[in-house]
Amino acid sequence: MTKLALIAAAGLAVAGLSACSQKAQDETSEAANTTAADMDATTSAAVNDVDAATDNALGAAANSMDAAGNRLDNAAGDVGNGFDAAGNDIDAD
Repeated sequence: MTKLALIAAAGLAVAGLSACSQKAQDETSEAANTTAADMDATTSAAVNDVDAATDNALGAAANSMDAAGNRLDNAAGDVGNGFDAAGNDIDAD
């Protein structure tokens, strides 16, 4: 939204200065180009920050899921060992 507003404002400034001198028009055009470049850099930085945060969050979630899976595997192994032990006790009697 801000990007659109700045572009519109730059466009209006250029249109408003169309009757001014060539120097004023050049300065206005240069200012608009600088503003657009700044907006592009800011947008790119924001996208990179969001990508990094997403990667970190997904990595943390994957690690948590792996840890939970490992705990379930260990618990299943413990249950299996308990059944084996119970079976051995029954066979020994």
